[in-house]
Amino acid sequence: MGSVNSCETPVLSEAPVSKDKDDYCDYAGPGPWYTCKPDGLHVERFAKKGPASREGCVPTTLPELLKRAAETKWDKPALKIERPLPALDSEGKAPESLPDDQWKTWTWKQHYDESRKAAKGFIKLGHQPFDAVAMWGFNAPEWMFSTFAAMMAGGMAGGLYPTDTPETAAFKVAHSGASIVVFEDKPKLDKLLKAGHAMHVTQDARHTVKAFVTYGYTPAAGETVDVKGRKVPVLSWSDVIEMGGKESNGEVEQRTKALKPGQCAVLVYTSGTTGDPKAVMLSHDNVHYAGVSVFMTTLKQGAPGFLEGECQERLLSYLPLSHIAGMAVDITMPAVLTALSSNHMTTYFARPYDMKAGTLKDRLCAASPTLMLAVPLVWEKIADKLRSLGAANSGLKQTIGTWAKDLGLQRSKACLMGGDGSYPTGYTLADMLVLSKVKAALGLDQLKYAVTGAAPIRVDTLEYFGSLGLDIHELYGMSESHGCSTISTPACHAWGSCGFQIAGLEVKVFKVDHADINKKTQCPAAPSLDTTDELFQGEICFRGRTIMMGYMAQPDFGPAHIKEIEKKTAEAIDAEGWMHTGDKGIMTDTGMVKITGRFKELIIGDGGENIAPVPIEDHVKAHCDGINEVMMVGDKRKYNVALITLKAVGANGEVPGTDDLDAGAKRVNPEVKTISAAMDDKVWIDAVTAAVTSANNNGKCCPNNAFKIQKFMILPTNFSEDAGYLTPTKKLKRPIVEKAFIKQIEQMYSSKETYVRYQP
Repeated sequence: MGSVNSCETPVLSEAPVSKDKDDYCDYAGPGPWYTCKPDGLHVERFAKKGPASREGCVPTTLPELLKRAAETKWDKPALKIERPLPALDSEGKAPESLPDDQWKTWTWKQHYDESRKAAKGFIKLGHQPFDAVAMWGFNAPEWMFSTFAAMMAGGMAGGLYPTDTPETAAFKVAHSGASIVVFEDKPKLDKLLKAGHAMHVTQDARHTVKAFVTYGYTPAAGETVDVKGRKVPVLSWSDVIEMGGKESNGEVEQRTKALKPGQCAVLVYTSGTTGDPKAVMLSHDNVHYAGVSVFMTTLKQGAPGFLEGECQERLLSYLPLSHIAGMAVDITMPAVLTALSSNHMTTYFARPYDMKAGTLKDRLCAASPTLMLAVPLVWEKIADKLRSLGAANSGLKQTIGTWAKDLGLQRSKACLMGGDGSYPTGYTLADMLVLSKVKAALGLDQLKYAVTGAAPIRVDTLEYFGSLGLDIHELYGMSESHGCSTISTPACHAWGSCGFQIAGLEVKVFKVDHADINKKTQCPAAPSLDTTDELFQGEICFRGRTIMMGYMAQPDFGPAHIKEIEKKTAEAIDAEGWMHTGDKGIMTDTGMVKITGRFKELIIGDGGENIAPVPIEDHVKAHCDGINEVMMVGDKRKYNVALITLKAVGANGEVPGTDDLDAGAKRVNPEVKTISAAMDDKVWIDAVTAAVTSANNNGKCCPNNAFKIQKFMILPTNFSEDAGYLTPTKKLKRPIVEKAFIKQIEQMYSSKETYVRYQP
């Protein structure tokens, strides 16, 4: 049987990146190319032609796009959620998903109408132009309505992470200038009130909270809470909708028409590892153009089937809506794409307990998403579960599974950049017997585009899903660039690369002067993704219509705060308009970008070497199935050591989990059931030692001895957000971890052994 082409579009050998300077925005002039004022306007910039030109993406506002979606797809489903929420039973088990026709549904017209009523209610409660509406709670339709209502009322939307501490949440409410706080449940309100001192900066602050609005319970009639001596009403969502429904349309129409594309639409708070979070201001044009560039241009050309015809595209909302990924993919992009394409998008909502209970798969099966974004941790957890199930098979079933996955991996490799896109002989049978069934069991059999971002993903995870016939594509960006600046598509992707620049956006790599970001020289293109030569490595920078307005300075916080925020913005966006990411990387001569490290995470060796820890850590994790996290330490020391955690039941990034090893970790030594026992088990210690040795002997991640891990320690618990060791996007807070375990680190440096047993 001859091979057939597996890709509906040819596999490219070079990224589809325009070399015509007229396709990119004009930055002639002295700048600055930012504003820090809440009521400021984005500095306009357009290309002469192409998607980034004024004609290629006509500036408009998000409420106008929502209105267009409502007018053209008025009867199509926009939002679907299981209500009332099916509760866990007494044993902690989740009920089955409801049939699709029993999910509470809002059409696109109902989405628009609900948002508009909410806007009128917010105005009635005292919301003013350029005020914010703050949202706090798990993903729900009310987040979407509140986001667009804030804009319709002349303001902006700002989300809080569900896991924010009371102090952080109160800081964001005050800093954003929120007049309305939309929240999920009473514990959230109690936390805000507990930290109420942080909600008012000065007695004469212009911004004060006018109302608390809950979508998770019914407050008592006339309920108020005391905030700094003021009685602030607590209302239900239905109260606000009823209130708004009684108001005329005059004021909300006037405010909506007064909106400008360059005005701030949403605030995205960074989840930095130190200091107060910064508020990234994204304009209506930032968000609109991102939709046009990423989805309507780049993906439509490189992902066959996506946004074609008049079909429904579906996604499952489960990532925090306060994060740029959740905000963009779940809230704003569906409205943009439904307005501008012949398709309509429908957002399904996961249950609040799905991640912790391990039942996300059930909601995926119910929604059958055609588009799915997951952070690496989610993909890796799914892979771990599947590996465990596969390892439990035996005999003929295991033989057939191994055969099918081998063919799946061959097909996936053939679709990598420069491949021939062909099926290997026997693939159709392998897909029918095994691969399609695995994807259907995961609820991913209808996927047209699977994507990962927010953190690096290990190549072995990409290979594993490739063996199942499921290609996961990396994208890269930051809140400051609306989350996606480089992208991979089915037609153009390479494992280890985060893709190529989106249409109309410039991405370059510069050697930057540490004292002055305006002094920089462009790095030459790297000959391959595997190069480790410092000649080709520098700071990755972006420029174009998706780049933020600036970090917001809240006038209520005083002159010193304004000066500090303006300084931080000037340190991020240089005089030529380049957004500096802080990421170290390369760009190949084929136009593909690879992140090789983060400058603030680099370990400076005793001999002055710049050591990027992530590639070394990932290699160790990939070569021992039971390892969860590896964190290298060695800055300004004679050699490197590593703190290592093991995969445990319940360890999901939010919480540390238990002492019990999970199914994947138990495969290292089936006789060992707990982390405590593994710390003293020879089989475990040998397995981790072998993984460390493999990394040390790999010339790509460890080009010389200064890069090697000389000693390691297994910790008795996992890093988690609850413990303060991970950010809300599950990135390691390295300085905090190092400080917390400094005693154990010093024990490693004073020991003569390679494996140093943990001591409290």
